Amino acid sequence: MHTDYHLQCPRQLTVIGALAVLAVTGTASAQVGLGLIPMREELTLAPGAPHSGILTLNNDSPGKVRVAAELLDFYIDATGTPQFGRQWAQEAEYSCRQWLAVNPMEMELEGNSQIAVRYTVRTPAAATDRSYHCAIGFSTQPTASQVKGTGLRTAVQIVAAIYVVVGKPAAEGSLKDLKLEYVPDPKQPGWRAVVVLANPSLMHYRPIGDLDVLDEGGKVVESAKFVPMPVLPKRDQRFVFPLKLAAGPGTYTLRARVDLGGSEIQEATALVVATKPNQ
Repeated sequence: MHTDYHLQCPRQLTVIGALAVLAVTGTASAQVGLGLIPMREELTLAPGAPHSGILTLNNDSPGKVRVAAELLDFYIDATGTPQFGRQWAQEAEYSCRQWLAVNPMEMELEGNSQIAVRYTVRTPAAATDRSYHCAIGFSTQPTASQVKGTGLRTAVQIVAAIYVVVGKPAAEGSLKDLKLEYVPDPKQPGWRAVVVLANPSLMHYRPIGDLDVLDEGGKVVESAKFVPMPVLPKRDQRFVFPLKLAAGPGTYTLRARVDLGGSEIQEATALVVATKPNQ
């Protein structure tokens, strides 16, 4: 597989404002379901300033459920999947987890009911200008009657992402790389396009754009939208686009056009040859 890419006039871009990401993790069941409104909060706060808000947690199932809340860090991995955890060391510089308080932390909901969960974010007086991110997770737990019983129980987790912007940090982004990768899946091998966006700043941003695949004649044979996923501070983020390439192996042009929130659309093209290994 060969890739020849050209990045067209990349410049620093500025994005102002708070953005957020949401995700749901866990295993869903017809008998167990949680709903959460809102699933993201976007806050701009001064150092030392508090903010209180309310999340509405819904039990969408007919039976009683017990739910426990926890304060989480998160990051987005190379596949574009948010990874939530009680503490991620690499996110310590940008985490707002320790600024969070939630009440109640444990609750029981009757079937088809809802409860208001209050949260408070209090920024430290020494907080520096940048964007921070953290999350509040809600996970189902066995009720008192279920603990005494036996059998398989389904756990469901739903997450609200919290973004806090302190001061007025500017985001600077660029389209760094564009390439084609072969996916050696024994069940369904194929190709995927990968767009790498860089964020050297202290402020996250969320790109909007398209990825097109053109044949040798310049005709668009496949298109996909960028997933509305933020690029977190001080990192490069891979955006992965599974491709069908219905015409099979051959020469294609990948074209990415992306708006990072500035005054121009960044564009990159890459001439690629789709070939399987050992060919």
